[in-house]
Amino acid sequence: MSDSFGKVAVLFGGDSAEREVSLMSGRAVLAALQAQGVDAHAFDPAERDLHILKEERFDRAFVILHGRGGEDGTVQGALELMGIPYTGSGVMASALSMDKWRTKMVWQAVGLPTPKYEILQADSDWHAVAQKLGLPIFVKPVHEGSSMGATKVTEAGQLEAAWALAARYDTLVLAEEFVAGQELTAPFLGEQVLPLVRIAAPDGNYDYQHKYFTDDTQYFCPSGLAPELELAMQEAVLRSARVLGCRGWGRADLILREDGSFTLLEMNTAPGMTSHSLVPMSARVAGLSFEALCIAILKEARLG
Repeated sequence: MSDSFGKVAVLFGGDSAEREVSLMSGRAVLAALQAQGVDAHAFDPAERDLHILKEERFDRAFVILHGRGGEDGTVQGALELMGIPYTGSGVMASALSMDKWRTKMVWQAVGLPTPKYEILQADSDWHAVAQKLGLPIFVKPVHEGSSMGATKVTEAGQLEAAWALAARYDTLVLAEEFVAGQELTAPFLGEQVLPLVRIAAPDGNYDYQHKYFTDDTQYFCPSGLAPELELAMQEAVLRSARVLGCRGWGRADLILREDGSFTLLEMNTAPGMTSHSLVPMSARVAGLSFEALCIAILKEARLG
């Protein structure tokens, strides 16, 4: 079977703010594919021009670039033009899902739950924003992942500094109401939503450091939720992916309130595949080893 994939480029690294995480993910994916006999090769777009993929006759690409320049539709568009099938979502869904603001607008339009929000600017009325959304508030760049540039604000006087930090990463900055509850994530593979992962971070602070570089965060998979509740959340995740046009694989993040209601936070079209990552954790519970997961994702590679 591994021969049927042909020559595979594993695209990782890149020059986004998430380069370090992408390098970790990419190395793990590359090793897994090679261990399964796939003719897989490392390819870092920050070090080599993408047109080399065509010149060196790659048959398909496993895209494990995180952040802008890799997860936002740009690389996907280049691969489309070169006729090289690739993993994950297409150009439109990648661009849309990377944009937290427009993702929320699409979800709202079809009645999917997502927290209230405001777009912040240098001249925003900070006290009015705090009054509208309540406190605490999460402030984050619209086009970044891995909690880059994100701040949890507990008083209106902190909003301007939080906006300034996020604005270093992006011209668009989102303020989002804080939703108290349990944080969960739901990976999907093809048309199947995998088991939910429940996350318990120290002091509820699931930031960049706790996501990738410490062992303080606890993960529960199976999640421990009632089966009917988990099924309802999985169905909402599948719908949330479909309306954005996502395909192949991805991961949606959610919050479960104490009253049993839940809300969607954001969609990730190229989630992490590191030793701390959530998709491999969920896949293991579903009976898929890391190697089998990588093969399953690669099978979904396509154009258009």
